[in-house]
Amino acid sequence: MAKGTTAKIKELKGIKAEKVTEEQLTKIQGVVDRINQTQMNIGALEARKHQALHFIASYNDDLKEVQSELEKQYGTYDINIQDGIINYPPENGEADKKD
Repeated sequence: MAKGTTAKIKELKGIKAEKVTEEQLTKIQGVVDRINQTQMNIGALEARKHQALHFIASYNDDLKEVQSELEKQYGTYDINIQDGIINYPPENGEADKKD
């Protein structure tokens, strides 16, 4: 009797399969493994993101400290970070300029 014939006879008799085929099981296991691996990768990325956000908060605190020092020394912290030129407000800088 052919393999398909046995399954058909069981189906006609109302006998239900107890297990999926090995091929189906292997396919399901592969898909579930890929899902689990991807979820683990997402978790690792989220942990790195969380750490990076803490670094940014720390850097913002450092920036505020430097801005405070510049404000005390120059009266402003508006500095061109490309060349270091201080951008004084018009009421502070324009009066000091000579023609």
